[in-house]
Amino acid sequence: MRIGVSTACLYPDLLEDSLVNLLDSGVNHVEIFVNTDSELDKKFVRKIADILNSYDATCKSLHPYTCAMEPMMFFSNYERRVVDVLEYYKKYFEAMNILGADIFVFHGNKAVLQTPDEFYFEIFARLVNVGKEFGIIVAQENVSRCQSSTLRFQKAMCKALGEDAKFILDTKQAIRSGECPFETVCELKQHIVHVHISDYGKKGDCLPIGNGEFEVKTFMALLHDVGFDGSVMLELYRHNFNDVNDLLDNFNTLKEMVKSIEEA
Repeated sequence: MRIGVSTACLYPDLLEDSLVNLLDSGVNHVEIFVNTDSELDKKFVRKIADILNSYDATCKSLHPYTCAMEPMMFFSNYERRVVDVLEYYKKYFEAMNILGADIFVFHGNKAVLQTPDEFYFEIFARLVNVGKEFGIIVAQENVSRCQSSTLRFQKAMCKALGEDAKFILDTKQAIRSGECPFETVCELKQHIVHVHISDYGKKGDCLPIGNGEFEVKTFMALLHDVGFDGSVMLELYRHNFNDVNDLLDNFNTLKEMVKSIEEA
């Protein structure tokens, strides 16, 4: 299990500035949040890869800027759009190959635009297969406003797609959806390949580690117990912390938790 930090924490700073800020602070494992099309240009992506290499840092995952468009592009029943967006998403996968990342974050359809589960799974499987061409794992995130937010849906996806059903468990999104992160881990087990973590409590649902009531170490121990060997990425909103030192403190706190769990 590895600990990292998402560049999204420092949005709206430019991607390259956010990355360097994190790496300068001591973070050495990241998720890249692409913010616009020009950041998929291969020359730009190679620049990001060079920055990572110069710090001996690694990128595990990539989050697309087009997630808000996914309901229209993937799930509108307009086949030509699906073909076009599958071709476009190859740009993300090519970027990931340059960066050395292998987990792609997918939001999918909005909950208010419910499409039949079977149709959703069919479309998701098509994207999964395109990702496989590049050695990429397409993983469904449990975003509260999306169709994928419920454990019921996630379990149905597992039943329909088997090993191709992979998930990113975001703890704050689970809380917003009325789902228990612990129960989700127990039910989905090896289908969870990536985690976005933050604390939550009376002050909010996206807090720095230690600022809420979430039993973070118990949660991390549960991940370990079910055999999770992916990355746990700290993902906070910019207004939820003061500066990059707070992110580094959380990064180190989580690393110490993992160390003590693995040594127990």
